[in-house]
Amino acid sequence: MAEDPLDRLDATIRARRDAAADTSYTAQLFARGRARIAQKLGEEAVETVIAALGPDPRRIVPEAADLLYHLLVLLADAGLSLDDVRTELARREGVSGLEEKARR
Repeated sequence: MAEDPLDRLDATIRARRDAAADTSYTAQLFARGRARIAQKLGEEAVETVIAALGPDPRRIVPEAADLLYHLLVLLADAGLSLDDVRTELARREGVSGLEEKARR
């Protein structure tokens, strides 16, 4: 089975973390710090919402890709991984969303 595209993207992001900021957008994000990464994630979330409210649902896809990219950058910056998210999702499996929210 081929490696998941999100895993490949995550590996690329992590490989570029220490690259020169003038050679990689990803390296630029890391160099600017977590606040900037979080700001970009928020911007992409808003753009995804705007696309979702538009007449063409296909416009959501590129915005969702940008959102996932910036989320992966944020996770890498925080020393977290997709596996951390997978573990959390597995923990929540079979638990009602209402029940899970009440636990927090």
